[in-house]
Amino acid sequence: MNAITEPAEGTAPGDGHSYRMPLPRLRLTPDVSHGPLDGAWWPRCDALELELPVLVGSLDPSIGTVTRVTVGTAAWPDAPKEVMAPGHVIEVVLTDFAAEAHAITVECGTVGRWELLVIPPDEPAGAATRLLTAAADPENPLSAPRLLALAESGLDGQDAWESEGGSGLR
Repeated sequence: MNAITEPAEGTAPGDGHSYRMPLPRLRLTPDVSHGPLDGAWWPRCDALELELPVLVGSLDPSIGTVTRVTVGTAAWPDAPKEVMAPGHVIEVVLTDFAAEAHAITVECGTVGRWELLVIPPDEPAGAATRLLTAAADPENPLSAPRLLALAESGLDGQDAWESEGGSGLR
């Protein structure tokens, strides 16, 4: 799955009382990643219990059932220990490890695990779009904290990424 999704808000046809949840702003690497990240996710708020079910529901069912996620306490200080998703409960593990500060590790039992950059909800759209693209590049060598640091410093990342073997933030 390699798609950036835009919100699908509004009412369903023929039903004035229905509401469709916004689709997650998500981009995943198209195949196997050779870098530290497998994509990026740009949640709309910092309430993990609201955002995680939408993220999990948008993932390809062939990857299996998401059983656990690991998130940084700096980004998700009020995260619950468990989150209800359609049909199951997801264990939430909090970590103080610096590399996890702006990342989420999604684990699907024995099927595999995916490391996603978590873009802050208040990130400007232009910067967030560049980060979504960069993190989903299978050749991206940069970690979540490094990508965010480049975006926050106002650099486009061209020099840093090229010196590390990549093609730069665009």
